[in-house]
Amino acid sequence: MSATPPRPRRLLPHPLLSALLLVCWLWLNNSIEPGHLVLGAVLAVGIPLFTRRFWPDPLAVRHPLRVLEYAAVLLYDIVVANLEVAALILGPRSRLAPAFVRVPLDLRSDVAITVLASTVTLTPGTVSVEIEDGPHGRVLVVHALRCLDAGAMAGTIKDRYERRLREILE
Repeated sequence: MSATPPRPRRLLPHPLLSALLLVCWLWLNNSIEPGHLVLGAVLAVGIPLFTRRFWPDPLAVRHPLRVLEYAAVLLYDIVVANLEVAALILGPRSRLAPAFVRVPLDLRSDVAITVLASTVTLTPGTVSVEIEDGPHGRVLVVHALRCLDAGAMAGTIKDRYERRLREILE
């Protein structure tokens, strides 16, 4: 009977997360003064060290540059969706067409599915409701404020987000 070897302890168990935390800290403080750099660096090292026991496996990003593309697509979609939701709210109620949309998933990684569900929820007008385990695989259930064609919406989610996440994380 062989036991799995323990993972090595590193100062930066999640270097990408550490870099992101440092950038976010400096961005939120709108400063690159030495005090903010030091405190941001302490947080960027300390938070991943403190939370590493909650991460089951190291996150493997296969194509790091694709993360920037994904972030750009998401940011664009958030801005456009904000404008669309504002128009829906300010317009007549008859334009609302709420619906639940089932999106069959090709993603297998729990981390990738969580990122997809979070992405859908970050986009105004849609909320991830549930991830179901079905006979043909997992399905993401999404509630949309306005959905005229459930198939088209599911296709958009799969093309704009899921496909990119598969390239990045799987």
